[in-house]
This record gives sequence, C-alpha cells and structure tokens, in this order.
Amino acid sequence: MRIIAGEFRSRRLATPADASTTRPIPDRVKESLFGLLRGHCEGATVFDGFSGTGAIGLEAVSRGAKECLCVEKDRRIAAILQENIDTLRVRDRCSVLVGDALGPAAIARCPRPLTLAFLDPPYPLVRETTGYKRVMTQLAALVDLLTDDGFAVLRTPWPLLLSDAPPAEEEPVARRGGKPPRGEKGRRAGGRGKSRTTEPAFADPVFEDEDEEDLPEGKITIGPDGEIIEEIDLGEGVAAPELVRADLKLENADGPETHVYHGMAVHLYMRKK
Repeated sequence: MRIIAGEFRSRRLATPADASTTRPIPDRVKESLFGLLRGHCEGATVFDGFSGTGAIGLEAVSRGAKECLCVEKDRRIAAILQENIDTLRVRDRCSVLVGDALGPAAIARCPRPLTLAFLDPPYPLVRETTGYKRVMTQLAALVDLLTDDGFAVLRTPWPLLLSDAPPAEEEPVARRGGKPPRGEKGRRAGGRGKSRTTEPAFADPVFEDEDEEDLPEGKITIGPDGEIIEEIDLGEGVAAPELVRADLKLENADGPETHVYHGMAVHLYMRKK
C-alpha cells in the first residue's frame, strides 16, 4: 500500500501480514476518489473512520490536509497506523483514536469545522440492517459538521443489499483479480444458504473505468446476460433471507453522488444548505 500523490508520493505504508484483517482501498479507486476531491485537501480538516493502516487519512495529509483524526478499533492495526504516522513524521497533523468509529467519542474528537469525512465500514457490518443504520446515523452526524464546501464519503459493496442476518466475519481476499468473466455463474455449494439477486435500477450511478489487476474480486459475479449478481454465502443450514436494496439518502445531505468500481462504490455527500 502506498501514498499516491502529494508530499509523500510513492511512500510505502506498513500493513499487517494477515490479509483478512483489513480491506485497503485499491490504488485505482483511491486515485479516482481523490481526483473527485481535487482542491479540497489543501488546508483541510479530515475525519477518517475505520481508518485501518491509514490509506485514506494519510493520503489526505500528503495532499495538504492540516489536521486528520484517524479512528481505528483494532489495537494491533492502530499500532501499525501509528507507525505509519511516525514514519512520515506527521504527528503534528495526524492523530489516532483507538475506538469505535460509530461511537460518540469519535464525534467528540472530530475536527471542527470539518472539510472531509471518510467512512469505510467492514462489508459484513454495512450489509446487515442494524449495522447499516448505525453507519448511516454516524454519517449524518458527520455531515452536520461539514463546511459548506465539505464532503462526506462512504465506501460500500455494490450493489448494497441488506439482510437481517447477523453479520459474519469477512473472508480473506484470496487473490486480487479483476471482474469474473462474463457468463460465469455464482457458485452453489450443496446444503449452504445462498441469497442471490440481480442488480435493480438505481438513480444515476457513475460506472468508472476499472483496473482489472487492482480491484478485489469480492462476492460480485457477472450473470450470463451481463447483469451484476450479488451472492452471499451464509453458511451450512442457514436459510437465505430476503435482501433489500439500501436507501443511501440522508435527510440532512445532498446526494449521494455514487461512483461504482465493479464490486464496490463510493458515495459522496454534501451538507444540505
């Protein structure tokens, strides 16, 4: 994992040896995201929730952010994050809160006024109805702190389909490949609960160019007619629940402006004036 642009361009960041512990944003998606935010990093105040080892927050600092709060719950990962901050010598601009990115302490410590807010929750959390509601409640609280020209950014799987099943732990990413070949059908293991749905229409998502070597394969497959298929393996003997398409709108925000990168999406919000 590396810094793409700015003061620390091409600097490598320390990462955990266990690939299942974090789900870093691919370089291609990160580059596109910061292209959308061009001009908003210089002098910015930043909140980076579910920070991991700092791929987003430290990218913003490299591009000129003056203050960044990185929130990470896993103490082992937070230690690696602190190591990256120390390696770049940006303790005066970037701090770590070891805690829940969806908790009140994160909001209390959030820089004010806030220019940029990033939330990158684990996919199992955001796919489960209760977890999704917690994420959106915290996102709305962050939107309330934004400046008039500030942005809040949420990364999710795409399409984002919710179930009432308890969230399972994310599986390790076995390989980082591109999208599955067209015509490939979802796997069906005998006796295991599966939920399978086709992609419904959605208001004006922007489908970005994809770098096949840089995007994780995830749980998205492409059906025989080119449709996107979402397949979730629920485990032995578990009945497949009905999946509901997530409503990504917030009452206090304009947006989202959704940009899709194969099996993931970033959603941009601004505070409603």
